Amino acid sequence: MEESESLQKMYSSRDKRSDPFYKPPNSVQKTSAEIINEARNSLRTLKTKRPFTPREDQRKLFGPLSSRTPDNRPPSSFSLHSCSFESPESRPLSGTRLSPLPHKPKLPSLETEDEMTPAAPQPPPHAVPSRRPSRTRTHLLRSHGNILAESGIHQVEGKSVKTSKDTLLLKDTSDEDRISLSLNNPPSQLGYNIYGNPEAQGRAEEPSNPQDNKSRDIDGNKSKPPSPNDSKKTLHREAESTANESETEWERSYWNEKILPILQALEAAHQDANHEDLCSLCVKLWKTLDDGSMLGKRCKRRSHILKTLYKLVDVGSDRLGLTLAKLILELRVSGKNLLNICKLVFKISRSENNDCLFQSDNMMGVLLEVLQNEDAQANSEAFLYCLGTIKFLSGNTVLLHELLKKQAVEILVELMKQIIQVNAVPENTSSDMSHLLVQLTATLRNLADLSQSRPKFLATNAFMELCVLLEHYIHDKDICTNVSRILSKLSLYHDCCMALADCSNCYTIFLSVLNKHLYKQDLLVRIIFTLGNLTAKSDTARKQFYEVEGSIKTLLRLLHAYCDLDKKTQRAVSSAKEKPKGQKQPTEVEDILIKIISLLANLSVNPKVGEDLAADQNCVLHLMQILEYKSINECEELVIDTLAAFGNLSYYQNDTSVITKKIMEISNLLLRLMLSSNMEGILEATRVYGNLSQYQDVQDFILEKNVYKFIVTLLDSGQQDVCFSACGVLINLATDSHKKTLLKEEGAVEKLIECLRDFGCSDWQLAGLVCKAFWNFMDSATDAGLYIGFEETNKLLDLLSTYLDEQVALDCRWNVDLMEYQRECWEAEFKPVASLLLDKIHGHHSHLEPLPGPV
Repeated sequence: MEESESLQKMYSSRDKRSDPFYKPPNSVQKTSAEIINEARNSLRTLKTKRPFTPREDQRKLFGPLSSRTPDNRPPSSFSLHSCSFESPESRPLSGTRLSPLPHKPKLPSLETEDEMTPAAPQPPPHAVPSRRPSRTRTHLLRSHGNILAESGIHQVEGKSVKTSKDTLLLKDTSDEDRISLSLNNPPSQLGYNIYGNPEAQGRAEEPSNPQDNKSRDIDGNKSKPPSPNDSKKTLHREAESTANESETEWERSYWNEKILPILQALEAAHQDANHEDLCSLCVKLWKTLDDGSMLGKRCKRRSHILKTLYKLVDVGSDRLGLTLAKLILELRVSGKNLLNICKLVFKISRSENNDCLFQSDNMMGVLLEVLQNEDAQANSEAFLYCLGTIKFLSGNTVLLHELLKKQAVEILVELMKQIIQVNAVPENTSSDMSHLLVQLTATLRNLADLSQSRPKFLATNAFMELCVLLEHYIHDKDICTNVSRILSKLSLYHDCCMALADCSNCYTIFLSVLNKHLYKQDLLVRIIFTLGNLTAKSDTARKQFYEVEGSIKTLLRLLHAYCDLDKKTQRAVSSAKEKPKGQKQPTEVEDILIKIISLLANLSVNPKVGEDLAADQNCVLHLMQILEYKSINECEELVIDTLAAFGNLSYYQNDTSVITKKIMEISNLLLRLMLSSNMEGILEATRVYGNLSQYQDVQDFILEKNVYKFIVTLLDSGQQDVCFSACGVLINLATDSHKKTLLKEEGAVEKLIECLRDFGCSDWQLAGLVCKAFWNFMDSATDAGLYIGFEETNKLLDLLSTYLDEQVALDCRWNVDLMEYQRECWEAEFKPVASLLLDKIHGHHSHLEPLPGPV
């Protein structure tokens, strides 16, 4: 009774070790014990290399692999000049150009109707003919807020200004009407000041000088450049005209004493084309505005500052351009000016040589503030170039860390949420938003490379948002590819895998992407890789994926399609004159096959899924097909993973298993691997033989083909895992007297004793397996002398007696990390079977049944 209980305990110990189970690790860094257990388990999950992402040679919004055609995407190259910017007061607040008024508005006159209105001043006799106003003049006339600053109403050509109701008093009209009138009735000569400016009115009464007209002409006539003193006067006069009535005395004083001198210095330096002075002055201007709390839109004369800065864009210095951009953005421009500044920064960032310019200033923070403060839908094109810049700069390791410190992950994920919400309404969907999302997800892809970014992705619930994005933009290959790259990087980590697995619909979305983009290989391989990581770490993930309708069918369809594609590629290479020599990196097709097979192997760890896959003829036949046409020298990883999948599927041995029905064909395929020089391939093939050798036909095949000689030789490998797998096959073979004789002649007994002596103290699990092999060598006590030999029996007794001493076992601890693990293995894996073996040698348990090998 005690004997049977001891055996049951021994069997249950082995069964507990072999049965598939999932236990989340306590830490991201696995212990040595966990690594050893994973390597030894008959049902093992597979890990593959993350797909390689090539770096683009040129910085463009959309790389050469983009699915967008050049006609359907914004340009990465463009020209940008100071004239591209709008004067801060040159357009209505609505940003739309107004149409001419269809009628002449009736406006109140300056005088009452009862009084006689004096006639408007007439032009002097020597006045020059009216001409087209200059460009500067037109901009001035179009300004909203002060339509005709420093000027009056001119006499329209061919008409005279009349009195009373015919007089246009624009002061009482709306801004839009005033702009429309000024644009459709261009002035030809100065009349009187409509805002009652005495200085301007005084100038209006003076006769016009033809020579002055020449100096203002920009339509082909030479104009005399203004002197520095004239420029200063103009600056001061224009600044005064744009000042708001609400400006305080302190603000006026601060402007005149601090800001205006810098603007005048900028004008002078601009004429001298001194880049260094311009940069220094811009920095000084920024600091002065910051000290006076005038950044943003708080400065009453902000428009004049911007007008001065826009003129400097044409200087052509990248350093100055970036300094200008930072200052202008901090003045909170909008509309077309925001777009042009984002384009300017984008243009500078296209050269990697300029990355150092971005490192020396807080430009990254300013760009991120644009994404935070402005409306993405109203400024989609500006956001596109802003995000494009951030994407380029995130390719620089130093700037990537800076982006992370400045909350780039949080800002980008929040922006992604907003875009998803806006585009959830069908009528709001636009291609501009999708272009923008390509840049955004590409930046997140680069940020995902940093291990410090993981907590931020988790804290922002980014995995759920990425799944939603994938679902909404499933037809956009570029967005799907970028999202798959983010997930493939982050799914390497346990905490991220658990967060992604909590997205209940992620498996349905992933399968939809696989079915939608069947031949988009760079997308396909990353989605499957992510699923492989999920199913390697979580049994819940295996169940949930399996329960999605059509999941296994989709995987097998992909396996079939890419097996056929790989065979065609291989035939083409074989027919070529020059054949590749030696090992090489897997091709894209081979890499997809590797990821599919690894996913199937991970899924099969779950008993229900494993039994169904083992019973699926398509699955087993395709795996066999790969071993038939693919040599381990051609693609080692593909063949090794296929063998590992067979190792998992061969665990499920029942009447429905196709593995059982095809057992001899599979044994023949394994023989090819045993004859190779690849030790990892031999090890995996031996593991599969360990499961299949429980069948008598396979045992006979192993003897007939001399495979047992290879198995015995593996005991000399000096590698514990190899010895462990070899012992599993020997346990099954040592159940027949004829086979035991052949094994003894091959030296199996001596090698098993050496294996126990060399690895016993450091690997109690392996020591217990060696004891099981000796148990099967002896049907009775007399068999010890017959199959083992007296000398070897004495050595075995000495080793068993020594190792069963608990104090000796405790003294064998060789690694602090493995102390607790070794104690558990000694008590559960070695002590029960070693005690029974010792008793059996002494003749107490000769009637017990032989032990099966590890499954």
